[in-house]
Amino acid sequence: MLPRTLQLLVLFLLCSCIRQSGKTLEVVETKVYAEKYRPQYHFSPPTGWMNDPNGLVYHDGLYHLFYQYYPHATVWGPMHWGHAVSSDLINWDNKPIALYPDKNGFIFSGSAVVDKNNTSGFGTHGKIPLVAIFTYHDMEGEKSGRSDFQTQGIAFSLDNGETWEKYEGNPVIGNVDTKDLRDPKVFWHEGTESWIMALVAGDHAKFYRSKNLKEWDNISDFGQNQGAHGGVWECPDLFPLKVEGTDEEKWVLIISIGNGAPNGGSGTQYFVGDFDGTTFSSEQKEYKWLDWGTDNYAGVTYNDTPDGQRKFIGWMSNWQYALKTPTSTWRSAMTLPRNLGLKKIEGEYVLVNYPVQAINAIISDTSTESFELEASEKKIWANTTLSQSKVSLSLPKKDFVVSFSNDGGEEFRLIFDSASNLVMLDRTTAGQDDFNYQFGNKLHYMILDDKTSESMKLEFFIDNASCELFINDGENVMTSQFFPSEGFSKFSIENMADETIVVSDFAIAEVKGIWK
Repeated sequence: MLPRTLQLLVLFLLCSCIRQSGKTLEVVETKVYAEKYRPQYHFSPPTGWMNDPNGLVYHDGLYHLFYQYYPHATVWGPMHWGHAVSSDLINWDNKPIALYPDKNGFIFSGSAVVDKNNTSGFGTHGKIPLVAIFTYHDMEGEKSGRSDFQTQGIAFSLDNGETWEKYEGNPVIGNVDTKDLRDPKVFWHEGTESWIMALVAGDHAKFYRSKNLKEWDNISDFGQNQGAHGGVWECPDLFPLKVEGTDEEKWVLIISIGNGAPNGGSGTQYFVGDFDGTTFSSEQKEYKWLDWGTDNYAGVTYNDTPDGQRKFIGWMSNWQYALKTPTSTWRSAMTLPRNLGLKKIEGEYVLVNYPVQAINAIISDTSTESFELEASEKKIWANTTLSQSKVSLSLPKKDFVVSFSNDGGEEFRLIFDSASNLVMLDRTTAGQDDFNYQFGNKLHYMILDDKTSESMKLEFFIDNASCELFINDGENVMTSQFFPSEGFSKFSIENMADETIVVSDFAIAEVKGIWK
């Protein structure tokens, strides 16, 4: 079999125009993973539509990434589970579709577990089963006005995800009268020696328990009177984390909402609290956001990671405009995989997220520099690899503007206002935005969690049509898409303060593509 990289080089998509002129047949071809706006070091499907990451699980040397997938168009359709695998969460191999719609409905979001003790009974001849837990969506039931059109099903694999068989007793959780009952996230709970499922039901989360992954009991509910409710709750995830530098353990509940995020549209909130094996509780009063940007949604974490770290992937888009972004043969990408951690900053629990260490293997070595910027001084660098780069720097919390731009006058900016401790991302002039009036019509803001320190560390991961910004090693994060007509080729820092500042640890490093 050819190596993955050579396979991708020989894959072609036939463009829409094939012209016959006399005896000459002109065929216009485009290489897969070389299209305009295509990310080069983030995961995106070869063709078709993709949204939520599903079934994140590690088993037998492979990280599995399943995802909501419609292979026959670049817009949402009858949902399948697409599939890719990686040994390091950075380099991906595309696999055949894992789960197809059936008589019970489309295959909506869910999770996967390694059933090490064969509690399900699906394992045979010593083979450990992977078990996928997902939502069935009965489209005909929804169209007819019924409220019970979403149920939960399971499937299993005995060959590490290569092939799947659906359980003949599906659905394992029925539905009586809940319109939005979906997105099961399942994990093994040692304290109760049982499987725990987090499920969402419109405006709150429900928790279930099972001994065998087939029979489930609803044990508690959470959230009807807590958290942001600007849209339907989706894609729950519940897991423990140690508070950095302490022995204190807290439980974190992630909930995505389809509307009402701080910068509009879709976003992911989190709650920090306690879980006793039955009930999750949190004294948290204010809203907390995993990512303040507009383009990180429906993210969940991996089960059974080999290093025990909590690893997260999100869908890099927003339901305000996801169906209309100006890509061609594919639509949507995933965020960089991130490690999650928990810090206590100024007395508040903060969920930190930062790219997995394996990303460093594809970042080119480069030296750092430090320099001064006088009041109102602007410094500009020309760099041909800026559209596929990591840019890092540290500087004091004084007013400044950081910019990525091209010769066409398009510009993506970060603006920091020291008086309000406010970071703003500006994509209003960063490229094409006529596909949706909400896409580029305003600045996006973030209030820093750490309000007392006098400096900040910025890291930008730019990948053709996206930026993931990590501040102070992921204490604050913003993810943003943009669609420039040509790649960014200039980077600048402008000191807007009335005094000289020192910029340190500055570097622009190329990030190598994973699809070459």
